[in-house]
Amino acid sequence: MSSDLFALNTQRPAEALALIGDCLRSGEPAIVTSNFRPFAAVMLHLVTRVAPDIPVVWMDSGYNSAETYRHAEALRRQLGLKLHVYTPRRTRARREALEGPPPGADDPRFDAFVHEVKLEPFERALAEFRPKIWFNGVRASDTAQRAAMEQVARNADGILKVAPLLHWTSRELHHYLQQNGLPNNWDYVDPTKPDPAQECGLHVAH
Repeated sequence: MSSDLFALNTQRPAEALALIGDCLRSGEPAIVTSNFRPFAAVMLHLVTRVAPDIPVVWMDSGYNSAETYRHAEALRRQLGLKLHVYTPRRTRARREALEGPPPGADDPRFDAFVHEVKLEPFERALAEFRPKIWFNGVRASDTAQRAAMEQVARNADGILKVAPLLHWTSRELHHYLQQNGLPNNWDYVDPTKPDPAQECGLHVAH
């Protein structure tokens, strides 16, 4: 069993690296997004092995845990990430002083909250980098919508969305981290996903 697992773990990275390389062969501008959630280091390590200078875009809602901020900084240093952080135009303190804590998914203010802390910052990143290729770390096991996604697809913005980890299992991700000496982060909270099985809005809008 262990030999089969080892073979699977070596096959997955090779396939992912080949896919990333094929997508970048055109020379078109590309970005990779990350929220530094559990196993995020896998995607960042794979993409930067092929394209060390690729812009890493992080939409920091302001609601991340202290450990997530430390994890992001540790990965930035370890992998030499070209990290670009996009935050909401209002600080968390200002927003909460005026409107209170993040609304729940059944609150009529929820969509506006998601737009403010995630979608609008991402749209600023798109305007700045004008990417033709977008690498992301979504996995089929995340949500029902992601289970129906294709690994490579062109979105409504005309951007080629590429999800090299779409069909990876948690076990495969865990072994990749171990094999490559990469840290993980379990202390992660996304206020745009009160229910982990729901979409955050980013992959619906874009």
